[in-house]
Amino acid sequence: MEPKFISIKGARENNLKNVDVDIPKNSLVVITGPSGSGKSSLAFETIYAEGQRRYVESLSSYARQFLNLQEKPDVDSITGLSPAIAIDQKTTSKNPRSTVGTVTEIYDYLRVLFARVGIVYSPATGEPIQSQSASDMVKKLRQFPDGTKFYICAPVIRGQKGEHVKEFLEYKKAGYSRFKINGELYEGDSLPKLDKNKKNEIEIVVDRIALSDDIGNRLADSIETSLRLADGILHVEVVSFPQECNGKFKIGENFIEEKQILVMSEKFSCPVSDFTLEEIEPRIFSFNSPFGACRACDGLGTEKYFNIDLVVPNQNLSLADGAILPWTRSNPRYYRQIMESLAAHFKFSITTPFKDLSNEVKHMIMHGSNDEIQFTFSDDFRKYTVARKFAGVMEDLSKRHDESDDDSGVDYEKYQNLIACRVCNGYRLREASLSVKIYDKHIGEVSRMTVLEAHEWFSDLSKHLTKTQNEIATRVIKEIKERLTFLLDVGLDYLNLDRSSSTLSGGESQRIRLASQIGSGLSGVMYVLDEPSIGLHQSDNTKLIKTLKNLRDMGNTVLVVEHDEDTMHEADHIIDVGPCAGSAGGYIVAEGDVEHIKSHKDSITGKFLSGREKIDVPLARRKYGNSQKITVVNAHEHNLKNITVDIPLGMFVCVTGVSGGGKSTLIIDTLYQAINNKINGSSKTPGLHDKITGIENIDKIIEIDQSPIGRTPRSNPATYIGAFNHIRDYFTALPEAKARGYKPGRFSFNVKGGRCEKCQGDGVLTVEMHFLPDVYIVCDACKGKRYNRETLEVKYNGKSISDVLEMTAEEAHEFFKNIPSIKDKFKAMKDVGLGYIKIGQQATTLSGGEAQRIKLSKELCKKATGNTLYILDEPTTGLHSCDIKKLLEVLHTLVDYGNSMLVIEHNMDVIKTSDYVIDIGPKGGMAGGIVVAKGTPEEVVTVKNSITGQYLAKYLPKHEEKAKKSDKAKKIADKI
Repeated sequence: MEPKFISIKGARENNLKNVDVDIPKNSLVVITGPSGSGKSSLAFETIYAEGQRRYVESLSSYARQFLNLQEKPDVDSITGLSPAIAIDQKTTSKNPRSTVGTVTEIYDYLRVLFARVGIVYSPATGEPIQSQSASDMVKKLRQFPDGTKFYICAPVIRGQKGEHVKEFLEYKKAGYSRFKINGELYEGDSLPKLDKNKKNEIEIVVDRIALSDDIGNRLADSIETSLRLADGILHVEVVSFPQECNGKFKIGENFIEEKQILVMSEKFSCPVSDFTLEEIEPRIFSFNSPFGACRACDGLGTEKYFNIDLVVPNQNLSLADGAILPWTRSNPRYYRQIMESLAAHFKFSITTPFKDLSNEVKHMIMHGSNDEIQFTFSDDFRKYTVARKFAGVMEDLSKRHDESDDDSGVDYEKYQNLIACRVCNGYRLREASLSVKIYDKHIGEVSRMTVLEAHEWFSDLSKHLTKTQNEIATRVIKEIKERLTFLLDVGLDYLNLDRSSSTLSGGESQRIRLASQIGSGLSGVMYVLDEPSIGLHQSDNTKLIKTLKNLRDMGNTVLVVEHDEDTMHEADHIIDVGPCAGSAGGYIVAEGDVEHIKSHKDSITGKFLSGREKIDVPLARRKYGNSQKITVVNAHEHNLKNITVDIPLGMFVCVTGVSGGGKSTLIIDTLYQAINNKINGSSKTPGLHDKITGIENIDKIIEIDQSPIGRTPRSNPATYIGAFNHIRDYFTALPEAKARGYKPGRFSFNVKGGRCEKCQGDGVLTVEMHFLPDVYIVCDACKGKRYNRETLEVKYNGKSISDVLEMTAEEAHEFFKNIPSIKDKFKAMKDVGLGYIKIGQQATTLSGGEAQRIKLSKELCKKATGNTLYILDEPTTGLHSCDIKKLLEVLHTLVDYGNSMLVIEHNMDVIKTSDYVIDIGPKGGMAGGIVVAKGTPEEVVTVKNSITGQYLAKYLPKHEEKAKKSDKAKKIADKI
């Protein structure tokens, strides 16, 4: 019989304390506990790692070379394991060609659908176009004057890799003696050897024809032969026209020139515009294929352009003072003379501030003029005048950017931004691919829909197809609708199918992969998920939990590392790891159903679930009327509906709303980018808006997001917060180090001198195993300590520099308690709940939430100046309720020092403690983008349209209870 439990004995991975636990199979199991208590060590590094390792080991050695073989976790035994699939928070892809549609395979089905039932429309007339017959082609070529010479070619190989030796032999045996290979003409006895790894274009030259009245049926025969050889496609190269044509000839509205290649097809061709579509195959709808990608943007959908706001960042400066920034850094004398000549011709002054110049003069400076202008130049030897037109700053910068190299000294790209490609309008595909439509929409327009809009469109599509089209499309539409339904079920209805994967949050990426797994229909699998509720509004939690249960009901075991209370209430089994973080964690505190956890006296999770422990609502809130404000006027980026939003300063402000409502677009893309450009000189384009007022009320703006603190294993918390420099300086000042003449670089593992050179400071050696994954072993020279013997001999209180890096933040805080410059930095880490993190831990192993809190601790270390605007994006990610309580104390302390806190958050415990709430919605995607409610939490819950308010109400005390607060509340309110 199949075992009913996954039984773990003696798990010791990381901080786990010889843990024994039985996990019921085919159940929804939540593993919870304080941050750093050992949840991920149990779920991912023990259970998942062993499940995946055993599955991979069952494969052949050939198959294993393509897979990443996990190391065996530190555990005595695990029985009852199933094949394991991890669905974590890592972003799906950083590739700009990866989209929601491609990741979910919806776009692949779309390509098949458009290739099989799409109708071709002429870009010129807008009318459906039909295929051409051989007679139509003959008739068209007969319109050219007598004496016109053609090559009639059959494109037999189109974009295929290979040497094609066999094909050449067959064609030569059939009597063909001339070929065009990749555009070059070759005789049959002198063919080049082709690179088998490159895609090639091969055409058979079927005939060479000079038009005349006596050629009979030769033209028709050659065309029919070519169409037969190339499956209905024909290339006609115009070699030459009669001399009197001067190299070109007009047919209809179009001029045909010598050497031009006419593409004709038995399939689709417009007789009015000469538009021809060679084929309708799925590959012409792929923006990753040369057959479908827009030629201008190469399928990326974007192009770079010089932004006037970056070229002229300070419009208070005059042209003489260097308003045009890139010109001041490249031959300023030459460009000043150009400006003086322009000023003399157009009658303006180069000492006038740029903002005060007329719009006509500004446009002329940026985009040029057709006037003939006398430019006067002088150098050290002569003075001369040149008469010419002025192309404009933008064209000059474009030319210099194209001609520049790394040694030019000017980084032209810093003055550029991305915009939608002006050729394909951001659809990524060439015009011919976008000419194929279904129900009046081309594939780019369907891809631009949200998941919800696409689901509604496909649900209605069959009514608008013919009987034949429906027979062809039924199965494809069914597959597309199923995948869209799965995305709806996990709360991703607001995502556009063409949205780049690199812009998705970790939670969104995880839910997309979760939806894909449901679609796979597997059973008997163990799924391990890492906080799938991240980034989800409370209103979407029900959908997510239903999805997890569906996965369980298909016969799978679902392990979820989670802090969300709703998920715990719906779980079949809960494992509470703790009781604290780091070395004080690693035990199974309690396990059972939610009622058992609630009643367990030692479970911190149970205390919060039962209400014995909670995050209190403040007795009084900071008053909005007393504060200054920043105002974003008419924000209209993405789905924002021209909203004007006041953001109070000197307060704790929460921006809330359903996922996809527009919170990040307003706060990160618009507000932060605009202020960051103004205060810090950044060059990123903010979201569309009219203006932002009140920026003068703040001195600094700091965004603390969840991006990694470093992208290499050499980066760690100690180096990031700046503590390691002080530690190295302190070790350098020790008597032993002074006696040996050691400098601070001696204690760095990144440079030669003090590090172990065998492992170059990594502490491990990489052994290549050919068809097996690389094996990492502890360096036998330094025993994993990273430094050489001489460096490790220098010690402080019995600890070497390597020993210090192995300490947790809490241990380091105690160890350096007499050294304020170091102690204070680790105290900041403790204050944000990261006392359990090893200060030398590789940055690449930190979660998004841990990275964000390390950034926050770095800011806490800095001297408080007040008037700083902090922007945090979901700082509760990965935090237990007890950790959120600590974090809120830190954040509110920062506000008490005169700073402003602007937090994008879904967590109701955070929202209820805020002074002011801005609720964006009411729904996601195009159904969002407006301010639904604003004010104190008590005011937001009274707004009927606020979904956030509906869920927030149960977290606030009743109004009559609040009215009975003691005089203490009044005193606090007066003080604030």
